[in-house]
Amino acid sequence: MAVYLVQHGKSLPKDQDPDQGLAPLGIEESERIAGVAAGYGVKVLQIRHSGKTRALQTAEIFAKAFNPPDGVQETAGLKPMDDVAAFAPMLEDNPGLMIVGHLPFMERMASYLITGNPDRPVFRFQNAGIVCLDKHPDAGTWVVKWALMPNVG
Repeated sequence: MAVYLVQHGKSLPKDQDPDQGLAPLGIEESERIAGVAAGYGVKVLQIRHSGKTRALQTAEIFAKAFNPPDGVQETAGLKPMDDVAAFAPMLEDNPGLMIVGHLPFMERMASYLITGNPDRPVFRFQNAGIVCLDKHPDAGTWVVKWALMPNVG
């Protein structure tokens, strides 16, 4: 039942790119993290993203590594300030789903799923990092199963 939450890769400043596409470092880190996760045998069935350029580009990089059978899809409700409680039910019946989005949404989603309170931080995301959430087999509640981040220091 694992789902994967990904903050988009590092993006260019608005004055360099009004759409804030990925910076070269954002591309490199996204490719590296996607490759490591794929090398570990992570199975992603579908990738959904917010539609913002940096999220789309990150989703496409991850799709090259995972080749999700259900593809890549823009999905409403994933913008930075969207309501995580409204989006959370979509995660219940979608094992293997990867969500590529933005802060504070991604951190608030992890908090909401684990504690029921989006304002109680449980994990600090990094650009291009993956947080895998899964249901605990005994308790039936969401837990952080693992995380893969570009920077560990």
